[in-house]
Amino acid sequence: MSSNDGSREDGIMTPKLTRRRFSLFALMAAAFLVLPLLSGPVAAQTLDELRAAGKVGERYDGYAVARDPNAAGMVEEINAKRREIYEAQATKQGVPASQVGAVYAGELWQKVPAGTWFLTADGEWRKK
Repeated sequence: MSSNDGSREDGIMTPKLTRRRFSLFALMAAAFLVLPLLSGPVAAQTLDELRAAGKVGERYDGYAVARDPNAAGMVEEINAKRREIYEAQATKQGVPASQVGAVYAGELWQKVPAGTWFLTADGEWRKK
C-alpha cells in the first residue's frame, strides 16, 4: 500500500515520485548543457546591438567587419546578403558593385548611431 508521502510500506519510493525526480534531473542537466551554447556573446544580438558594443563595424565599401571573432559568422551572412543587393543594383544601373557598396557605406554613416566604428579606405578605424 502507498502512503500520502509517496513511499510504500517497505520504504521504496513510488515510481511516480521517482519519475518526477528523474525528470527534474534531466531538465536541469539539459539546461546545464544547452544554456552555455545559447548565451554566447553574439547568440541573440542584433546588428545594431553588435555595432553599439563595438563587436561589429562598417567598412568604406559597404560591408560589415567583425571586430570580435565571435561575430564573424553573423558578419559573413550580412555581407553575403549585401553582396547580392549590391550586384543586383549594379546590374540595373550599369555600374560596378563596388560603387553601389561605397554609396551604401555613405548612407550607413548617416543612419547609424554615434559610437559605431567605421574602417576607412586607408585602414584606420573611426568612431562616429
